[in-house]
Amino acid sequence: MKKMLICVAAGTSMASVVPAMAQDAVTVQPFSGFHVEALAGYDVTKAGSSVDDDVDEDNDQSIDGFALGIGAGYDFRFNNFVVGPEAEVTWSTAKTSFKDGDFEGFGLGNVKANRDIYVGARVGYVVTPTTMIYAKGGYTNAKFDVNNASGTVETNRDIDTDGWRIGAGVEQAISKNVFAKVEYRYSNYKEGELDYSNDFPDGDRFDLDLDRHQIMMGVGVRF
Repeated sequence: MKKMLICVAAGTSMASVVPAMAQDAVTVQPFSGFHVEALAGYDVTKAGSSVDDDVDEDNDQSIDGFALGIGAGYDFRFNNFVVGPEAEVTWSTAKTSFKDGDFEGFGLGNVKANRDIYVGARVGYVVTPTTMIYAKGGYTNAKFDVNNASGTVETNRDIDTDGWRIGAGVEQAISKNVFAKVEYRYSNYKEGELDYSNDFPDGDRFDLDLDRHQIMMGVGVRF
């Protein structure tokens, strides 16, 4: 009987410990682990300093629009420091336009923005239990669809550009699994090539100068 009481007591103790361990296992620490997110914000691409039209002040040297995309990453947390890789793909509604017969160019021709791929990393610091500030940087590849002279028909060509990106932002943990963030990032594209959608080979790489500014908001989930 005494042995039975000891076994029952031990079993009761284990029964109380196991749920606690399971709860700890599924609890996600803020700013750590794998995450996915939805992104949206404002996107503007401008002619860089080497192609600015400083003579004609009325020439609009930028295209702007709404950006939308998805991202993913993995954060490693060391006390209050956070570091990890990240990647995303976004699309933009920005495009050049004709106003009263005047072509509002920005140094790249008559185009509209297509997809933008980014691969990089970020470093953050947890300033409160639920708030992190961070900086980021990496590689970006953006495409711009080439339109015809009137801007109403898309051709079978696009301009494929390569560049780099830096940025900074603030992330807020809403719960143990959900977070929201806002960030500013700057991208610079120095090289590009003309791609064709049919069997024609891609064109030779050429130099260009584009500055891209974005203010993005994101909502994500950690696993």
